[in-house]
Amino acid sequence: MKIQLRNPRRDVDMPGPLRVDVILRRLDIERETVLVIIDGTLVPGDALVPDDATVEVRPVISGGMA
Repeated sequence: MKIQLRNPRRDVDMPGPLRVDVILRRLDIERETVLVIIDGTLVPGDALVPDDATVEVRPVISGGMA
């Protein structure tokens, strides 16, 4: 599978199928800090990602009043 990381921007190849939480653990990314999108669909941490998928990992952005 092709994994596209957005911050910093880089691409990683990883064999599948794997669950989202396993992918994030291998990349040393905390699940609560990112949104995971598989082939254009937002997915939960227990979703199974097939080998031929494209996975986009985007940071969660939150803001507030200062």
